[in-house]
Amino acid sequence: MIGDGSMKYDDIVRKTADTLLRAASSFRADQIKAYECAVFEEEVSQSKWVMENILENAFVAESGCSPLCDDTGIPHVILEVGKSQAISREVLKAIGEGIEIGLRELPGRPMAIMGNDEQRLDQSGGLNPDSGAMLPAPIMLLHTDEDVLRLHVLMQGGGPEIRSKTYRVFHKHSVEVLVDEIVSWASEVVGQLGCTPSTLAVGIGRSHYEASSLMLQAMTFGNYSEQNALEKEISSRVNKTNVGPLGLGGKNTVLATFMKVGPQRASGVRIVCLRPCCCFEPRVASIEL
Repeated sequence: MIGDGSMKYDDIVRKTADTLLRAASSFRADQIKAYECAVFEEEVSQSKWVMENILENAFVAESGCSPLCDDTGIPHVILEVGKSQAISREVLKAIGEGIEIGLRELPGRPMAIMGNDEQRLDQSGGLNPDSGAMLPAPIMLLHTDEDVLRLHVLMQGGGPEIRSKTYRVFHKHSVEVLVDEIVSWASEVVGQLGCTPSTLAVGIGRSHYEASSLMLQAMTFGNYSEQNALEKEISSRVNKTNVGPLGLGGKNTVLATFMKVGPQRASGVRIVCLRPCCCFEPRVASIEL
């Protein structure tokens, strides 16, 4: 037993592995509904065909518990910690082991580079053939008023990372200035992404670290069926680029925008993080431990 005695080490390992497998191989219900609506509304026949095949791919992947995409992704873990819950070293160790097992069972694409700092940077250390060697990003801890310990696993692909941006915006005391900048960034990168339709994930904070963290939270907790006015405006304006699925044109360059605004400080700038998620993202699944 670990923690308060209610959880067994092996249970956390298995639950973590299963959550990774679900994140990497399944669309959520709201994501499926968003695609179905987009297919219904799309007027460009080849773009409609693309999205129908994305949906079919998702159903096949889930049925076989196989990756949604060849770029199986880098694991990112968020833990929500309730008021009477405790996180021990053993809990974190079990989560790490579960991630490793899940990557092997998926299987994840072998992407980990071996060697020292310089060898990992220039890739001269060689590729580790073990899928489980892909270490997760540092775990993020969030507090919740619920009395739970909830695990979220996100699988982050490389293409969106290449097109992502975290930078300062001089807001001029205007929300519209921020929205204009986000739309400008997104309109530029969705055409370069390739794997559209995209879901835009946005975090706005006081520092680059905070903005990136808020962007990850937006991906984790965003819902395609629940969009506020600013999110709808950003999506609508970016959709006017007419990039469409796989760049073939049409109404659906962006399915939705997930935005998380954090605490702000008295300053002339806001730090904005934008991730143009690919057509399979957010790849996220959650479970209570």
